[in-house]
Amino acid sequence: MNNYKTFDEMFNDDKFVSPEEREQINFQVDLIGKMIEAREKKGLSQRDLAELSGVKQPAIARLESMKATPQIDTLLKILAPLGYTLSITPIENKR
Repeated sequence: MNNYKTFDEMFNDDKFVSPEEREQINFQVDLIGKMIEAREKKGLSQRDLAELSGVKQPAIARLESMKATPQIDTLLKILAPLGYTLSITPIENKR
């Protein structure tokens, strides 16, 4: 068993977290972070966003605390009142 000294050491060890899992985790953290940022920039509480989106406030709280993985339809409902939508973009050439 490896003795990790930091979370980063463990998180970046391919034997513990695969590159695919790491990419998914980073995407979710970025997505939820942007969602919170957009909500706060509009001066909305979670309750306000719930009323505008039709998604219950506890569900928004679970998403923002990363206790739940958002479904695409839920994300679209939440993002619309914030002035955002989802899109698919090409992966930049990493070379």
